[in-house]
Amino acid sequence: MKANREKIPGIVVAGLRGGSGKTIISLGITAAWKSSGIRVSAFKKGPDYIDAGWLSRAAGRPCYNLDTYLCFPEVVQASYATHSQNSDIAVVEGNRGLYDGIDIDGSTSTSELAKLLNLPVLLVLDCTKSTRTMAALLMGCMNFDPDIHICGVVLNRVAGIRHEGKVRSNIERFCNIPVFGAVPKLAAEDFPERHMGLVTSEEHSFSEKAIEAAVKVARDYIDLDDLYKTVTAFDCAAMVPDVPDVPDVSGLSLEMSISRGDDPVIIGIIRDSAFQFYYPDNLEALTNLGAKIVYISPLEEESIPEVHAIYMGGGFPETHAQKLAKNQPFRDALKALSQKGLPIYAECGGLIFLGQSIALAGVEYPMAGILPIQFGLSRKPQGHGYTRVTVEHDNPFYKKGEILKGHEFRYSKVLSIDYKDQEMAFRMERGKGILSKKDGFFKDNTFGTYTHIHALGTVSWAASLVNGARIYKALVQK
Repeated sequence: MKANREKIPGIVVAGLRGGSGKTIISLGITAAWKSSGIRVSAFKKGPDYIDAGWLSRAAGRPCYNLDTYLCFPEVVQASYATHSQNSDIAVVEGNRGLYDGIDIDGSTSTSELAKLLNLPVLLVLDCTKSTRTMAALLMGCMNFDPDIHICGVVLNRVAGIRHEGKVRSNIERFCNIPVFGAVPKLAAEDFPERHMGLVTSEEHSFSEKAIEAAVKVARDYIDLDDLYKTVTAFDCAAMVPDVPDVPDVSGLSLEMSISRGDDPVIIGIIRDSAFQFYYPDNLEALTNLGAKIVYISPLEEESIPEVHAIYMGGGFPETHAQKLAKNQPFRDALKALSQKGLPIYAECGGLIFLGQSIALAGVEYPMAGILPIQFGLSRKPQGHGYTRVTVEHDNPFYKKGEILKGHEFRYSKVLSIDYKDQEMAFRMERGKGILSKKDGFFKDNTFGTYTHIHALGTVSWAASLVNGARIYKALVQK
């Protein structure tokens, strides 16, 4: 992957904190520009599936995550340059506050991403119960890091014309920054929230109407034409013009004899409304290595087609527990394939499905019964944030001694577990994992973990899964 291509103009939509309204503003701008004939590429800063899913729907093309903790900076630059091609403009939604990161230097912050990509920032200001103070906060953001170019602001949750006028006047007087729009308080039912922000677009029964509502907000309250002119006039070409070669998952195929050609390995992706947390880069990494992907739904299908490996992402199996439990034929088929040695890799929600059961409101719902874990659900997050793990024990997917970076976000908890120490591949240097700073529980070729990885940051993952599929295919064909 190389980034020495035409630099596409873009904007980073940021806020002063999480929950400031930047997601709805990003959705509205993206979908409104697209509906007017502008080709928009969408990106989400940080580890996030839900916002990225909505942005993908708004842009009509995959939304890619840009994360400077999970991936090298050169990889992030290359990803932006590659995936913004064939578009007129890019919209990058930030996360948390503009300068928030995991350390005092803000190394993983939205501001550092904006600098890395040399993109201007549109700051969304939540004006709830505030007027003149908004100018002070904006001035602080402008002066905190002079290398950040805040090209304008959108006022959010204004309480009326008088409120808007006061905030506008102060910003124009003290900050000399354009106000591109002012959005009133919106009804919550348009974008209901759950654990991690917005409900997934796949689960929202009125997702198209929700996007239409976001477009209407953007058109009614934001000067989209002026914003577009401002962004496209910014000299984004000042970004490093020639990014050197960066780790590319496709290159690993030369070392691992992975199958290609007319007889590829088949990898089943467990995907439906219960399991939909997948980075596009992860799926593309598998196909770049010659694998054929088929999608399988444990909610709708009772059998599993011919596959040589299975990848189970995260999601919300707890909201579909009753239906998953009722589909015993599928659960039995998955367990039989696991016992046969089929490589199975599962993250978070997928890990729950590999377990014995999940208990919800006093009712225990059986899962696949592959790993001896019983799960429950808590009202508070049980693991939240970036992870760093050391591969401590031999396992089917990673080399002993590897250090991996990922993330976890879960409300599920372990009620009981039966394991031997050597069956937990990971030692958590950062994060909680399954139990006692351990993660990566495996039996034979089945591997379950709370740690989500990004294929461009953990380049060994796709190659090991496809190579495992190749070995399994050879064995069953004997």
